[in-house]
Formats: sequence, C-alpha cells, structure tokens
Amino acid sequence: MSGLFQEDDDTLPAPEPEGAGLFGDALPSVPAPALAAPAYRVLARKYRPTVFDDMIGQEAMVRTLRNAFALGRVAHAFMLTGVRGVGKTTTARIIARALNCIGPDGQGGPTADPCGVCANCTAILADRHPDVVEMDAASRTGVEDVREIIEATRFRPMQARAKVFVIDEVHMLSRNAFNALLKTLEEPPPHVKFIFATTEIRKVPVTVLSRCQRFDLRRIPVASLAAYFGTLCVREAAAIEAEALSLIARAADGSARDGLSLLDQAIAQTETGQTITAAQVSDMLGLADRAAVFDLFEAVMAGKPAAALEITDRAHGRGADLGVMLQDLLDLVHTLTRLRAVPALRTSSDLPEAERTRGVALAEALSIPVLGRAWQMLLKGIAEVETAPDRKAAAEMVLIRLCHVADLPPPGELVRRLTEAGEPRAPVASGSGGGGGGGVRAVANGAAAQMAAPAGAPRLSSFREVAALVAEQRQPMLHAQLVHSVHLVRFAPAAEGGVIELRPQPDAPRDLAARLGAVLQEATGARWTIALSAAPGEPTLAEQGVAADTARRSTAAAHPLVLAIMAAFPGARIEAVHDGHADAYGLLAEPASLLAEAPLLADAPTAEALEFASLDADAPYGLDDDPSDIWEPPS
Repeated sequence: MSGLFQEDDDTLPAPEPEGAGLFGDALPSVPAPALAAPAYRVLARKYRPTVFDDMIGQEAMVRTLRNAFALGRVAHAFMLTGVRGVGKTTTARIIARALNCIGPDGQGGPTADPCGVCANCTAILADRHPDVVEMDAASRTGVEDVREIIEATRFRPMQARAKVFVIDEVHMLSRNAFNALLKTLEEPPPHVKFIFATTEIRKVPVTVLSRCQRFDLRRIPVASLAAYFGTLCVREAAAIEAEALSLIARAADGSARDGLSLLDQAIAQTETGQTITAAQVSDMLGLADRAAVFDLFEAVMAGKPAAALEITDRAHGRGADLGVMLQDLLDLVHTLTRLRAVPALRTSSDLPEAERTRGVALAEALSIPVLGRAWQMLLKGIAEVETAPDRKAAAEMVLIRLCHVADLPPPGELVRRLTEAGEPRAPVASGSGGGGGGGVRAVANGAAAQMAAPAGAPRLSSFREVAALVAEQRQPMLHAQLVHSVHLVRFAPAAEGGVIELRPQPDAPRDLAARLGAVLQEATGARWTIALSAAPGEPTLAEQGVAADTARRSTAAAHPLVLAIMAAFPGARIEAVHDGHADAYGLLAEPASLLAEAPLLADAPTAEALEFASLDADAPYGLDDDPSDIWEPPS
C-alpha cells in the first residue's frame, strides 16, 4: 500500500476516468503532454573543453600545468591573459576540477586529468559547486565585492578540497579593490586558490602580477582552428568545404569561441545534407572571394584602374564591403612581403592553396619597396574609408591612387637614378681665416686641386646668377641661405679672379662658404674664393625682391586705368604685378646696384613694362571711354 503522499512519476500512465462527468456526459480524454525537446546548445558551449587534452593551441601552458600537478607544485594564484575566446575561463574551470577531483572511487587527489564523473567534477561542470566561486569584475568592481571574497576565504570548503575563486576581467577592478586584495593574495590560506582572467594585462597592477603565476594564452593558429572545426563538423554530420573552413578560421582571428559561433551560423545556412561552400561562407562574412582579391591586386599592380573598379563593382553587387576588401588586400600585401623576405615560407603547409600558387608568383615579381609602398597607402586608405561618408567612393579612390603609382619607381630607386644621372661632386675643402679691410674674413677655396672646366660651364657675371646656379645644382638649403641669409659685399667673376665677399646673418651656417665654393668649383671648373666679411653690403636678394615688388605695385597703382578700375570696383585691390623682364628673384636684368638709382617703371608705362587692355571704341564690349560702364555693382 502506498503512502499518503505519492510523488508524481511522469513515466506512469494517467488513470482512465471512470463514470460520467459532473453534468452527466462522458469525460473527454486528455492526451498525455509531449515531452519537451531539449534546448539547443550552441557549439561554443557544447564543445567547451573539459580536460587539458581538449585544448588546442596552448601546448606550453598545458605542459606547465601538467608538470605542476605531477610534482605537487601548484601555485596559489594564476593570471590567465589573452584575447577573447582563447580559453581563459575554460582553463580556470579545468584547474578548479583538477584541484578538487576525488576520482570515480572517491579516493583520488589533485590531478591534471580530472575524472569528470565524481561529485565535485559534475558540480563544477554544472556551475553549481558551493566552493568554486566565479565573479565578473566588469560588473563588480568595488572594494565591498572584494571584501566579500576576503571574508569567504576565512572559512574552510564545505564539500571540496580547496576553495577556488575565479575572477574574470580582473583588470576592471578599482585601484582600492586591488589594494584590498593584495594581502590575502600574498598569503592566502592553504585551502584557497585564486584564478584571474583578463584581456588587458597592462591594466593589472604590477603588485598583483608579482603574486601570481602568469600564463599568456596565444591566439590559435589558423591551421589548428580549421582542423578543429573540421573535426566538429564530422561530429555534427555537417559537410563543409576545406576553403570554407579556412575562411571561418581566418575570420575567427585566433579565437576558438568566435570561430565556433561563425561555424554555427554557417551550418544553419544550409539544409540537411547540403555541403557548406566557400562562396556561402564568404557571403555570410561579407568577404570578397579570395580569387577576386588576387585579381584585384594584380589589376592594381598592373596600373589598370578600369579592371580594378570592375572587380570591386562585382564584389559590391554581391554584398561585399569594399572597406573589408581593402583589408583583404592589406593582408595579402603582408603575406606577399613575408614570402618575399623569407623564401622558406613558400613551402609551408599553413599557407592556403591560393597563396602557394598565385601568391608565390606575385612575391617573385614585386620588390620589397613596392610592397612597402602599397602597405602604407592601403593602411592610410583604410583609415580614410572608415571616416568617409561614402565607403565605396573612398575605397575606389584608394584603388585609383594605387593604380596611378603602380608604374612609378619607389623613392629609393628614384634617388638612385638621380644620383647616377648626376656628375660626381668635388670634395669640400676646409676654409682658412684671415683679417683686414672690412673686418673679420674667412676664406674657403673651392677645391684643393685645379680641375678641368666642364663642357658648357656657365659664366657667372652676378651674385644672382650664382644663386640661380646653386638652385640648378639641386642644393635647396644652400640656395635658401644665399637668398635670405647673406648680404653681398663684393663680386668678381671668374675671369677677374672669382671672388665673392659676403656678410652672413647670425642664422647662416658656419660651413656656408665651404659649401658654396665646392658647388661653384664643380659647376664652373674654376677656383672661387668665398670671403666672409663684416661690411654692411647690399640687401639680401629676398629684401631686394620685396623692394622691387613694392615699387611695381606703386607704379601700377598710379596708372590712370588702374585708378579708374579701383574707382569703379570699390574694395578691389592689386593682387600681383608681373613683369616679364624680372628674374626668379623679382629683379630686373640690370645689376642690383642700379635699382636704387633708376626708376623701375616710367611714369607712363609702356607695353613692355605693363600690359593693360585698352578701352578704345573698338573694345569687344562696345563701351565708351567711361570705365564705370564696365560693370555696375549691385546696390
């Protein structure tokens, strides 16, 4: 006879109703409720490693922990760091089980291979063990939260061998919280273990790091991830192409959890029995086809913008993000540079088939400087795409720039060609000092020995011609110093001994005389004496140019036609006055010493001095002599 209260048993059939219902009619038969289908578990949770042997890509850490358990040298605190999804929390839970496993017979001790069936293992796996506490420091960052942990460490474990405190994202704790934890972390009770996990190891105080045994979990290699995902697809009875697995593994960026989430999504895209193709995964990820990336790079390096834009238009039509496509190009440039720099990588099994065939050919055809220039331009272009209002237009502009420079030599090659095209420069001679005359003098000879004059050597008759020659010799710094920083005291051409006497300004370099003498010696073949003097000398070439421009403006402003135009157009101003007879320094062909004596322009400018349009009866506008008829400003 059963007791007064009998527990429900879902396995027993419901009793059949007897007799009529309350109102005389037969009772309806109620079907037994259907058993609910088990909730779907995502692959990242379903295949989370439960023992060290299941972990991939972390061989160094697993080896160290195994040896620590075998030797009985398990630390009291661990710091696990690495990017998201590489197994930090998983490792913490495995360590917690390894510390508390008692074996199937209940007599076991700490082991690197927890049984997974004892009470402690099953409770920790189910996340309901009272002695294994997990805390998310991202949401509990204060001192009070840490004090709860410190208070809990004073009590012995209720069921397990050791109390384990797992603190995720530990770098989020406040400074005061870290300080409160230090003493307990340094000298914890023998039955307490701490396991910290963080993605930002640099934000963890050094005082905390020094009290922990640190493990840096590495990004999982693409080949390891692809092989692991392929094994899981077999267990899930899902057919998938090898190239599709490689795409998912590359998109995971070293994170097993990210890759499993993408694999879950790829499996859900296809019906049962169908094969997951690389094209489907590429569309899912918003990536361009790998072959299209190679085609685009080849078109860009060949300087064919039309072909490059046609490829991007097709990719954009399929839904690919052109910003991501530029990132694919950047990744390809990096791969090609590695293949070029380290030829042994060309036989590596980690490379996909496309990189082993087309990639090797491209690496042999392109030099390191060309690849480096493409890297820099793509790197800058990707940043432009991220901030541009139209990503497609910005990406196309980047590709057009790449096509434009494809047939240009890199800067280093350009410098080499220019150097080889020029003549060898004469050595710079040291200067000698002397005194007398206008003050302190320093003389620098153009060369130590007489050289033959080059064919067609220029004959310099003024200091302005000397400055112009320095500019032609590609000496921009020396040219700027001759224009702005020296005053000519005396000039004698080469036929009269070749003497240039200068008064340098304080900002002029000390080696100016030696450098100028060497340039003149090389260009003319004659020895020049460059003397530095304290005499006042002439204004600098820049000052003479400013004075000449001021004079031209004054003369132009006094012209009757200009006066009439200024009156007709209030607010107008003279922007510039150009003289066809002036040289690069704004000076006329006459010697500079005559500029102050002779007026720059006559009172009535001629057609050679200033070119103004005449306002006669035959003007194309059909106007009279009144210049105000040219244009009437709105009131």
